[in-house]
Amino acid sequence: MLTSVFIAAVSLALFWMAAFTLWWQMHAWRTPEVLASTRFSSPDGDEHVSFSLLLPARHEQAVLDHTIQRLLESSHTDFEIIVIVGHDDPETTAVAEQAAARDPRVRVVVDTHEKKNKPKAMNTALPHCRGDVVGVFDAEDQVHPELLAHVDHAFRTTGADVVQGGVQLINFHSSWYSLRNCLEYFFWFRSRLHLHAQKGFIPLGGNTVFVRTHVLRDAEGWDPNCLAEDCDLGVRLSSIGKKVVVAYDSDMVTREETPGSLMSLLKQRTRWNQGFLQVYRKKDWKQLPTLGQRLLARYTLMTPFMQAFTGLIIPLNVAIALFLDVPVGIAFITFLPAVTALVTFVFEIVGLHDFGKQYGLRVRFAHYLKLILGGPFYQVLLAGAAVRAVWREQRGRNDWELTTHVGAHLGGTATSRQGVPVTREDVPA
Repeated sequence: MLTSVFIAAVSLALFWMAAFTLWWQMHAWRTPEVLASTRFSSPDGDEHVSFSLLLPARHEQAVLDHTIQRLLESSHTDFEIIVIVGHDDPETTAVAEQAAARDPRVRVVVDTHEKKNKPKAMNTALPHCRGDVVGVFDAEDQVHPELLAHVDHAFRTTGADVVQGGVQLINFHSSWYSLRNCLEYFFWFRSRLHLHAQKGFIPLGGNTVFVRTHVLRDAEGWDPNCLAEDCDLGVRLSSIGKKVVVAYDSDMVTREETPGSLMSLLKQRTRWNQGFLQVYRKKDWKQLPTLGQRLLARYTLMTPFMQAFTGLIIPLNVAIALFLDVPVGIAFITFLPAVTALVTFVFEIVGLHDFGKQYGLRVRFAHYLKLILGGPFYQVLLAGAAVRAVWREQRGRNDWELTTHVGAHLGGTATSRQGVPVTREDVPA
């Protein structure tokens, strides 16, 4: 009897958790009006905001110059690019200095910290920022030339303290897991973040995020010890009532690539999960004014671990219902999480079709098949990353595991600073 009650309780908890997650994932598609409201409004041609664009780069010589050139093509006229390089990274430094020599809008700041990570690099550059707004990009980003004009307009028309633009992984065809990784970004930036902004609690994305310079300095920049410095900054700013506006437009998104290997993806997700755990333990979210916001914060920061647990327990629930002698009512309840999982699969299929349509990408039957068959294996990977994150946190392992980028999203071959094509094998690990 106690076993049946326990099974039913776990099944109902999983059902409601999956149902809430699915509902939030579908937020932007509830009505055509909601979908339209998630986009940038058209700029009016005026420019009143100046930008300091931070570009931290470590061992990114293969893709850095392309990103700098894309940023320099911006239609906005008042911006500077600050490339942050490590004192022990001569290859990336050479690329950055060559770009600075070609264009005075590019400056190079050297991070001399012995132990390096992204928040330390950006904190090093923060005192050098001259613009009204600080923007953050990654070294492999493909940025639309009209983005800054749209962000300028968003700041002026909404009174925002922070504007979060869209980020989208593009190379869905590279591997079975890259397809799922691309869809995760699509749902997160296209829909889920808009709900968070509406509720007044938002874990910011790692790039294409713009913060008023004085707000960022008042917040003392990024936490140098947090592995999810973007999430942490969003939580801290949300907790003190700063206004965050999220806008996603498929024409304006910053395009990126998925990690090049399963191990790289595992390490990336481990870092994110461990960072979320660190933010949860810091308890800044407890300063949020309403109970609903605090519950949303608690749920969001623990989602990676609950998601991993859910993915592994649902097949176990189905097995219990099919092979163990349990009452019919309990057996029915154990199938509820599987029902939500099935609905999620259907929504993912529709989402993949929409993703391909919005980005002009040809989605074939094989891609839908990979999406479905790869689901259980992807859940195992997420579970492994969650377990590894807890293990690292308990052991005090806070070193930054860098994700290498090779430009798989650029539609061509990345080039080195000598102009030589760079393949995956050429890029240092």
